[in-house]
Amino acid sequence: MGIAQDNAFLPKTTLDDVAIKDSLDPGLPSEVLLMRPDIRQAEYELMARNADIGAARAAFFPSITLTGTYGFASQSLGDLFASGAGGAWAFLPQITLPIFQGGRNKANLDLVEIRKEKAVVGYEKAIQTAFREVSDELAARETLDEQLKSQRRLVAAAQKVYDISEARYKSGIDSFLSVLDAQRELYVFQQNEIQIERQRLANLVNLYKVLGGGSKM
Repeated sequence: MGIAQDNAFLPKTTLDDVAIKDSLDPGLPSEVLLMRPDIRQAEYELMARNADIGAARAAFFPSITLTGTYGFASQSLGDLFASGAGGAWAFLPQITLPIFQGGRNKANLDLVEIRKEKAVVGYEKAIQTAFREVSDELAARETLDEQLKSQRRLVAAAQKVYDISEARYKSGIDSFLSVLDAQRELYVFQQNEIQIERQRLANLVNLYKVLGGGSKM
């Protein structure tokens, strides 16, 4: 015999009751990326080399807004890459303050010399990876939103066809087969809609991950 289930231990809410904010606010600052583990690790390695983190950020970390209208990728984010979001990293570091301290200021404003430091190379790579991943996920977000809008229009149209088919069947105009065909098509469109919604939720998880968990979404 099974053990009777105690309802007191069941969750009080279901997934449908949970409000999920599935979009980003416009004007999200790039500084949220400083919470990413890879960037924090790269900065720790710079500090181990007696680097001035403030100067390093000023030189290599683009201070921009990540999101524009409707929470999609901003123009500033797209400008970081040559020929748009899919291009190569186009941000040019501006070194105006010495990055390394402790008697190492000779040629300290020379980008070529500074890039000879392995920690600097790792820092640049971590920053580029962060901005690239955010750009990719925001681009995917915009595409999925457009797909979902289109799919919902298809579902609405299929629902109307089904309703009409059912009404015609009840009036004795059409056979039940036409109702089944309309219902089958409606189910296909609804399943596609659910699939896109699942992809959007996965994208939301990825966005939170690549943002380093530093965004109040």
